Amino acid sequence: MGKYKYEAQKKAAEARKKQKTQDVKEIKMRPNIDTHDYDVKMRSISKFIGEGDKVKVTLRFRGREMAHQELGMQLLQKVKEDTDKIAKVDAEPKLEGRQMMMVISPAK
Repeated sequence: MGKYKYEAQKKAAEARKKQKTQDVKEIKMRPNIDTHDYDVKMRSISKFIGEGDKVKVTLRFRGREMAHQELGMQLLQKVKEDTDKIAKVDAEPKLEGRQMMMVISPAK
């Protein structure tokens, strides 16, 4: 009986070791991000998606940037278009206080 339990335990541990948990990685941006900075962030996003993780893109508005929320929406639409080959949108862009968020996950 003890040997059987031990084997079952080993098998369960091996199965747990092989499974991949899906993490949520966060990328933070600002609405007036420069092109090179944007490219660097996009490389990180594609790396995270390639590893099978979800990515939460957070846009933070400061001060008067709140008056131009359409710029933030355009930026998140651009992120969505640039990642549509490798990812699908889980949560559409929405404003929560001074942050606009969107969640994308790997396209299966």
